[in-house]
Amino acid sequence: MAEISRGERRAGLVNGFAAYGMWGLVPLFWPLLKPAGSLEILAHRMAWSLVFVAVALAFVRRWAWAGELLRQPRRLALVTVAAAVITVNWGVYIWAVNAGHVVEASLGYFINPLVTIAMGVLLLKERLRPVQWTAVGVGLTAVIVLTVGYGQPPWISLVLAFSFATYGLVKKKVNLGGVESLAAETAIQFLPALGYLLWLAGHGESSFVNDGAGHAALLASTGIVTALPLVCFGAAAIRVPLSTLGLLQYLAPVFQFLLGILYFHEAMPAERWAGFALVWVALALLTWDALRTAHRSARALAAAAAALPVTAAAPAPRSQV
Repeated sequence: MAEISRGERRAGLVNGFAAYGMWGLVPLFWPLLKPAGSLEILAHRMAWSLVFVAVALAFVRRWAWAGELLRQPRRLALVTVAAAVITVNWGVYIWAVNAGHVVEASLGYFINPLVTIAMGVLLLKERLRPVQWTAVGVGLTAVIVLTVGYGQPPWISLVLAFSFATYGLVKKKVNLGGVESLAAETAIQFLPALGYLLWLAGHGESSFVNDGAGHAALLASTGIVTALPLVCFGAAAIRVPLSTLGLLQYLAPVFQFLLGILYFHEAMPAERWAGFALVWVALALLTWDALRTAHRSARALAAAAAALPVTAAAPAPRSQV
């Protein structure tokens, strides 16, 4: 059993690296879809993601959740909100990459954990530990420094961070599996996306129609690019500890940041380096605090488990008849 457990953990790590690696390298993909504009790419992503996920669900014959969701209007409304928020996130990210803002887009996913914590305090009335408060304060300082550096608030980063944090919050309340959730969200996105694509075709502006079979195949592959990392993430989530996933999540923005500098050759003046450095300090504080808390929880559980045999061995009091 120990060998099987180690094998499962290894498979989980491989899937985790694959998921976050694909998310980190995806900026290389969106420029390949030119001359399609960002809105056309977004519409294809929404439409083809549904096709890919529907095929996957048909293969595993997992449809019972759909009927249950349709009978629960509140959950369906939350899925609609999630679909709207992730549409904004996808659209801004595609535009940012193709407009030469890969580094600023990566910043959005670096600060996303800080935004998630802040939203937990403001919306869920969660209480933070002192180290978490410090991390949020350092993150806010970083945003101020970057605002000075860019000459305006880093709106791409902020939109990506807040939209993805909102998406995560809503998904937590919906409580659907990753593939099922994507299927429900893209089902809501499908008709508007298809309508826009048909409108483009009707006006002779569809690159899917006008630019050859190879370009059309690339646009259709946006469904695979969207869904495959999510499948790998789902496989990782059930096999590795949450603390490990928390560390792996930084792979994606690290890859994006490096691509922005080394491949796309985006400018990084001193004030931007200073802002990013502050963000990384905040993330280091969060990571250290999370690992320390997880270690303490594990020790407490181990101590409780060690005490159980003693309790079980204690003689039961005799009943008096």
